[in-house]
Amino acid sequence: MIERTVRIGSANGLHARPAKLFTKAAAGSGVKVTIEKAGGKAVNAASILAVISLGLGNGDEVTIATVDDGASATLDTLVSLLAADHDLPAADAATSETRVAV
Repeated sequence: MIERTVRIGSANGLHARPAKLFTKAAAGSGVKVTIEKAGGKAVNAASILAVISLGLGNGDEVTIATVDDGASATLDTLVSLLAADHDLPAADAATSETRVAV
């Protein structure tokens, strides 16, 4: 099992728009991934309803995991999506995404 722990970077938490970006990437990866809020229950990372039900706010710590040992790059991509602040204005978001990718 591979796991990554990350803090939610969006200023307003993982609401509909950033949750859609995250779940779409998880579903498109072809890898079964779960996401779990610290101390909570793991849910399917490809399900927008399950992810939104976690009620993730800015700075909340989550763990994403998969049993697919060859999926490190997938988890790294998902970590980048969770760590980025998707609530920044468009001009600032490009700078933030560059910082996350480094």
